[in-house]
Formats: sequence, C-alpha cells, structure tokens
Amino acid sequence: MPIRLLSEDVASQIAAGEVVERPASVVKELIENALDAQAKTINVEIEGGGRNLIRVSDDGVGIPANEVELAFARHATSKITSADDLFSVSTLGFRGEALASIASVSRTSMITRAQTENDGTQIKFEGATLVNKNVIGAPQGTVITVENLFFNVPARLKFLKSEVSERGHISNLITRYAMAYSNVRFRLNFDNRNVFQSSGNGDLREVMINVYGVDIARQMIELTTDPLDFPSPPVADADDSDEWPKALHEKPNFQYQTSKIQVSGFISPPSLNRSNRKEITLFVNGRWVQDMRLSAAVMQAYHTMLMVGRYPIVLIMMQVPAPDVDVNVHPAKAEVRFRKSDEAFSSVERAVRRTLTQRAPVPQIQPSQWSVNSEQWTVGSGQNFSSIPPRFDADSIPPAYQSEISNQQSVITNYQLPTGQQPLPSTNVPLLRVIGQIGSAYIVAEGPDGLYLVDQHAAHERVLYEAFSLQHAANQMASQPLLDPVAVEVTPAAAAMLNSQIETLNHLGFTIEQFGGNTFLVRSLPTVLGKIDPARAVRVFVEDFEEDETPLAAEVEARLIARVCKRAAVKAGQTLSMPEQLELIRRLESCQSPRTCPHGRPTMIHLSVDMLEKQFGRKG
Repeated sequence: MPIRLLSEDVASQIAAGEVVERPASVVKELIENALDAQAKTINVEIEGGGRNLIRVSDDGVGIPANEVELAFARHATSKITSADDLFSVSTLGFRGEALASIASVSRTSMITRAQTENDGTQIKFEGATLVNKNVIGAPQGTVITVENLFFNVPARLKFLKSEVSERGHISNLITRYAMAYSNVRFRLNFDNRNVFQSSGNGDLREVMINVYGVDIARQMIELTTDPLDFPSPPVADADDSDEWPKALHEKPNFQYQTSKIQVSGFISPPSLNRSNRKEITLFVNGRWVQDMRLSAAVMQAYHTMLMVGRYPIVLIMMQVPAPDVDVNVHPAKAEVRFRKSDEAFSSVERAVRRTLTQRAPVPQIQPSQWSVNSEQWTVGSGQNFSSIPPRFDADSIPPAYQSEISNQQSVITNYQLPTGQQPLPSTNVPLLRVIGQIGSAYIVAEGPDGLYLVDQHAAHERVLYEAFSLQHAANQMASQPLLDPVAVEVTPAAAAMLNSQIETLNHLGFTIEQFGGNTFLVRSLPTVLGKIDPARAVRVFVEDFEEDETPLAAEVEARLIARVCKRAAVKAGQTLSMPEQLELIRRLESCQSPRTCPHGRPTMIHLSVDMLEKQFGRKG
C-alpha cells in the first residue's frame, strides 16, 4: 500500500484511543481540567456506567467566549507555551488533547462562562464536528456533557466492561481525588442517585470517613513529616567506631534531611490490611499515578510487619519540585519519572517506616470465648467445628509472629519429599490419632504409615468449603438470623458491586439488604460459617476481587464460597483444645478432597515410618 496521510477524523480517533480508554478516562480528564480552573465544587453525573452520559460541572474560572471553540482544537492549551515548559509542569493538564479526543468519540456539549463575562457560551460537537454555538445565560464555571461515548467507534464500545465495573472505576477515581483535594467539594451521582459527597472543608480524615467508613478512618495514621533525628557525627579524629556506625561515617548527609521532597498523607497500621494493592494510592504534585518503585517503597517500609500476600491501605501525597519530575512519559499521564528516583524512594520509605515505628498501635489480641477445657467440646459429640469462634483475628497476630507463620507456610508449600519418602495418597487420608499442636498453627497426628502435620487453617478452610458447597448444591442453605442486624458501610465502588450481587448472596444463605447510601444491613448468616463477624463476611465479597475481575462470571458462587470460608476458618496463631483438634481432624477425614484447601494449598505433609527410620540411621 502506498504511504498516505490519514484523514483528520481517523487521526483524531487514533489520538483519542491513547487518552480515552474508558468512561473513567473521560471523567479523569474533565475533573483535572476543573481542578486546574481552581474549582471549589465539582459535580459528576453518570448514566449507564458512563456509556450514555457523563456530565462534569464546576465553579471554576470558566473559558472566555472567544476561546471556547479553540479549546476543542487538538494541541490547544493554556498551560504551557514552549517545550521548556514541559520540564516544569505545575498543572494537571498540559497537552491540549483531552477535549479534542473526547469530542471525537462522543456527542459533546459545553456551557461555560468566564469570570469576567456576563453571558455564557454553549457549544456542541458530534464526533469532532461542530454542530452549534450560541450565547446562553449561565453561572460562572463550566459544564461539560459527554453523551453516547464511542458511538462512532463500536469496536471500542465492545471492549468496555459491565456497568458495575465501569462505575467502580469512576468511583475509585472520584474518591481518590476527593482525598487528594480535600478542600474541594466533590459529588458523584449514578443514575440520579447520590453515591458519594465530600464537604470540601479541607479535613482529609472526614473525607476518608466517606470513602472507607468510620472504623477504618479512625485507625488510619497520619504520616510523620518531621525530619529524622540523627546524633551529631563525631569529630574528625574520633576513632571509636562503636559510638558511630560505619555507614554514617561514609554517608553523613542523609537524603531525607536535605531532600526537597515533601511526603504527607495517611497509612494503615499493620493490623489493617487488604489482599491486593488497590488501596495503595499515590499522588505526585496532585496527580494520581501508578509507580512501581513508590509502591515498592511502601511495602519495604512494612517489611516484617505484614504477612505475605497482604497489603496496607495507604494514601501518600508527594510534593516534588516541578523540574525534578517528568510527567510527559505516559499517554494518560498515569506514570511519572523522577530526576532522582532513589531520593523519591527513600523519602517515601523513611516517612512510612518512621510513622509505623513511632505511632502504629500494638495489635490487640481478642480473648477467647472458649476455654481449653470447655465442656461443650467432647470427642464424637457431633458438634459443628465451624462454630468455634477464632481466638485470634488474622490481623491481630503480632508482626514478629506473622513473619514466623509466613515462613512456616512457605516451608509447607515448598516442601520437597526426602529420598525414600512415599507420596501421600491422592484421595482420602487414613484415620489419624491426634498427638497435639505445634506453633499454634499445625496439628501433629499419627497415622498407620507415619506422621502427619496438618495446617489447621487450610484444613478448616477445606472443611467449611465442602460443607458450604454440599448445602448449596442441595439447595438447603441453613441460615441463622442475627439477634440485631449489623450495619456495614462500604466504599461507593464496593456498594455498586455488592448491590448487584445481593440476590446471589441471599441465595448463599445470607440476608443482606441496602439500608441507604453505601450502607447495608446483614440480617442473617449461613450457619455453616459459625460466629464469623458479619462485617468481615460482607467485605470479603468486594475487597478481594482484583482489577478487571468481574463478579458476574459463571463461577461467581463457587469463588464467593471459597473466599468467605477462607475468612471464617481458624487462623494460624489460634490455640486449639484437644477436643477441637480431634473434631477438625475427624471432619477433614470425611472430606472428598482433604489434601488441599479450596485455593490449592496443601493441608498436610506426610513423614513415613520408612523415611523416619532412614533419617535415624535404622535403615541404610
């Protein structure tokens, strides 16, 4: 094919593909323009998950009438004037591509009035074609309405996720910018229903209450921003290396002390964590970014304080001198590049670590509701083991013990069979005689062919999963009404997902209903789960889904059962009485697949008599 210039329409749609990936991309560009326009109130209205309508209105400075049409031209911007300005960008927008890209793939209209004008201007585009422009009465500020997104690019429309998923992306975006700009009033409506609103009074913790709920917001710890205090270095002829570490001799000037980078925000204590990284939120000069090094700095600060696979809730806002950060490295401006990346990493890691060591509360261990000699537990009594209340919450294990448990789990997962060791039977396990418990995590049992070490958490998870699955398959889910309904508040994004799955959850033995806004009432729980905390049972449905993982897949019920059983199972660190150990082993022996938990982790390892005799030198 000969080389030819693309038409303006095709070029615009190609450019739009880099900027407008989904409805949340449109919302992001429009609210960033509103923030650049010094808006104090930003309203976002969404219909049909953003496919049908996106409307963003603000009370910013507005656009003068003679510049309104120019604002929709490609590469038209008021933010920079020369290439040198790219190295000192202080605004969120600067490329002049957002409005042009949005208009090229939708039906877009804008009503705006500048601060110095008496009349407003209305302009309408359809697929980058100007269709109308006229004078109109309007308050100061700008209202941009985007309708029928991707109407002229049906291939892009097919790649959008479900409405629930798209609403979730938009909710996450709005709530994070509301926290980063706590002095701006944000309001978000989905299909004429208000789902989020901030006051704009500058109180960040108040915004976090609206985003995370009262319980989580109360536990969040504000970052310590004071410089680190180090002792004065010794005199030049000092020779006592014991008084001054060698590392400090070599590097007496610490970056944290001399750095121009300011780090502020809130972090969660180690006891408050999540199963994925989605709650690690990073802002650089007011811009929400995804930076792997900064995320690694946060995790490095929590090193030895969190179990493997757990992640903190973090909101970090960095202020970096504009010449020291390059924001022009990603089409959607979602990534940045630091002139001194090690300094940025060190500033975040030191600020988080210092705050954790100085201000993180000591985890509280909940007292057991069952005594070791409880008369309610007798061998063969048929008592449902799943009703044992946890002696320790998973998040309440002290950091040092979390690391130990993590290492123990790693040993089991990566266990290699010694020479002469026979593999464990792939189906049922033999009858076992319980000997005791080791490390408050593993049950030691004797079988006819050797020694068995049983991971109590994985084993109980398998027991609960099969009991839950059997009741579900037989359509005989037994529920236990709560004496008092429990109110659970979730984030706007989680509320949208949970609301769409209420029917599924009720089918699984829960009774959950929306109470208003982002609050849900839990009235009953499946009896098989025992005394699980209702709030934890509800939150597991929304917090464990990964990015782009839709809860509407065909296997949703099986996944939900596996996840809630994981939370309900006894944890490593919980001391079990002998009757409790016996009951757990008996129920594990009756499982169809006792070898692994529902997530594939082994429930036990086997040390055969033959292998033990060889290890003790009884056999050659």
